[in-house]
Amino acid sequence: MRLFSRMLKFMSVLVVLSTQINLLQGQSMSALETAELGVNTLLETAIESKSLFLTDREQYFEKIESVLEGFVDFSAVARVVMSRFDEQANIDQRARFADILKSSLTRFYGASLVSYQGEELIFLPQENKELGPRDDVVVSMELTGGSMELQLQYQMFINDSDDWKLKNLSLAGINLGRQYFAQFSALMTEYDNNIDSVLDNWK
Repeated sequence: MRLFSRMLKFMSVLVVLSTQINLLQGQSMSALETAELGVNTLLETAIESKSLFLTDREQYFEKIESVLEGFVDFSAVARVVMSRFDEQANIDQRARFADILKSSLTRFYGASLVSYQGEELIFLPQENKELGPRDDVVVSMELTGGSMELQLQYQMFINDSDDWKLKNLSLAGINLGRQYFAQFSALMTEYDNNIDSVLDNWK
């Protein structure tokens, strides 16, 4: 386990060095570099903080959340989940929902990573298709080890600061944005399109 942790640190250093070179050349991190650095840091943090899950769970989740905040745009995630209902929401409601999703995703990710045993993370080749400079990019990866084989996809977008951020993800073929949208839509029906009531009852 220590060896794997050292390997993750080494990979993170390589990505950071690559990023520094890009910045010197007037380039920002690519979508792949952003996702790779974020995931490797997340796995490293989960391994180093695993004991806190039993002794101080809130501190464990705080550490996971601090990593996620570095490469996830929770406001963009909220817009993806709200989808067509986003136009009905005001600024305060969007901000509140972004905070709710931050908490939900932190606990979802954090609880999932507790069982992580150092499975190998492989970044899969990107689809060879023409993309515009500001088009979304899907970064695919796979966790493998023993009998485990789990595919993940990160949907990355470039924000107004020209930084790549995550706005949606798929896990084992399940699109989290769509899953959460189905929940949001059902609550909108249940609470007569009252967004405040939807947020009050989000679980």
